Amino acid sequence: MLRKSCYMKNMNTTVLDRFLRPLTECLTPEVAQRIVNLQLDAQSQARLDELAAKANEGQLTDNERQEYEEFVEGIDLIGILKARARTILTQSPS
Repeated sequence: MLRKSCYMKNMNTTVLDRFLRPLTECLTPEVAQRIVNLQLDAQSQARLDELAAKANEGQLTDNERQEYEEFVEGIDLIGILKARARTILTQSPS
């Protein structure tokens, strides 16, 4: 089971989201667009896919579970940053 962390939803936002809000409010539209376009490199995506498949089958080792949790936490972080960046882009004059 994945550990619970600061990513848990609380009143429609997360602790991490609240921490990142001041940072993301400083983004320029150009930086926001670069964040929106972020993607995992092919090797990392392949490893994530492998770990996800093993997790779904209940076959992760302890080390793999830790690695998978780190991927999930990273994806959560990037997801929050991307959401904030999209907000910046929708509020920016075109």
